[in-house]
Amino acid sequence: MTRLLIVGPQGSGKGTQGVRIAEAFAIPVVSTGDVFRANVAAQTPLGQQVKAIMDAGSLVSDEIMEGVVAARLEQPDAVNGFLLDGYPRTPGQAEFLQRLLAPHGISMAINLEVPEDVVVERITGRRVCSECGTTYALGRDESATSGICAKCGGAVVQRPDDTEAAVRKRLSLYAQSTEPLLAWFRERNLLADINGVGEPDAIAAGL
Repeated sequence: MTRLLIVGPQGSGKGTQGVRIAEAFAIPVVSTGDVFRANVAAQTPLGQQVKAIMDAGSLVSDEIMEGVVAARLEQPDAVNGFLLDGYPRTPGQAEFLQRLLAPHGISMAINLEVPEDVVVERITGRRVCSECGTTYALGRDESATSGICAKCGGAVVQRPDDTEAAVRKRLSLYAQSTEPLLAWFRERNLLADINGVGEPDAIAAGL
């Protein structure tokens, strides 16, 4: 049974590497963000509750997060293992997860390490279609340079929160909030620090 977590700042490649890891172990990627978005889109009771909390500018409580995670990990596809993305985010949430998964708990937490300047370059170079949401990268995709989406012809733009100042602020907040969690896993010999710089295939080969 393989129960993994993946941790890393925005732009570290968690999504890309998460898919590769999950495929290698034949386990599902469980993203709490995806679970919330699906519920909001479907206007389920949970989705309506979460939307109201987010619209008010508040954070989803630990109680709600615990219920969502517990329900998702009970589903048949996660019985033999999973890769969890987006939870836990605090030592308290990690303690809950270990109790939920007792007696075996988490197999390992994977921490993708990427220097701040590399993350800033990745995110500030990101461009998104304002119509279909397709993501492009400067220096790699023609649509990012031309400003025209190759898929739908929509305008390709930079998100307002993808500026360097905004990205560095998010990274600073991430570091402050995540360090206690990383320390929690490190103290229990459950943390694997992985270099997240390079081509995706090469990074995956080092996992």
